[in-house]
Amino acid sequence: MKFYQSFLCLVAVQRSFALIQQKASRRAFFQASSSAALAAVISAAQPSLAKGNSNAIVYGDESIMSPKSHGTTDQKVQADLLYQVPNQLADRISSYTRHLAEPAGFFQQTNFEETVLQAKGTPVTFYDSVTGKALFQAPIGRSPEDFIRESRVHGWPSFREQEVVWDNVRVLRNGETVSVDGTHLGHNLPDRSGNRFCIDLVSIAGRPVNGV
Repeated sequence: MKFYQSFLCLVAVQRSFALIQQKASRRAFFQASSSAALAAVISAAQPSLAKGNSNAIVYGDESIMSPKSHGTTDQKVQADLLYQVPNQLADRISSYTRHLAEPAGFFQQTNFEETVLQAKGTPVTFYDSVTGKALFQAPIGRSPEDFIRESRVHGWPSFREQEVVWDNVRVLRNGETVSVDGTHLGHNLPDRSGNRFCIDLVSIAGRPVNGV
């Protein structure tokens, strides 16, 4: 009886091992035979991204936010900010806070949504309120309505990884999202869809500056 039980156990182990090998071989086969085709499909599905955008989050260290001549930045916010945002609020959030934010839903009191919808799906570039460097481009990979809807749900303009211009943006280990020049932008608050950058409109209301 013991010999028969041992024999059954051995058969079960052999079958399990064979099944594992079969699955591994199948997986290897598909990886080897379809890698080129899969790469082509992914490439075709990707939206056209601006230079500096990618799907890889870029981290920075605390030294980016070290004290400078104007809070955490070298200068004040621009005098003629976009989206009808007040300069005093923009300056306080951009250069003199690390954890506070503009009021939830503030962007809905501006022409932010109108600007996004009027672009008819063409990504809108959002610039640093201090330096004028490009920081975000949206919507990418979704509709303007989806971008606005998600922003309304969370209370602040909400960007995804592919919408960040990583040449000019860094994420600190605590989630604080900043410009490479020390402008406080907001925080990374991930949800079930991945990283989500909850950003103060007053910090990305700048005008583009030639040469930056």
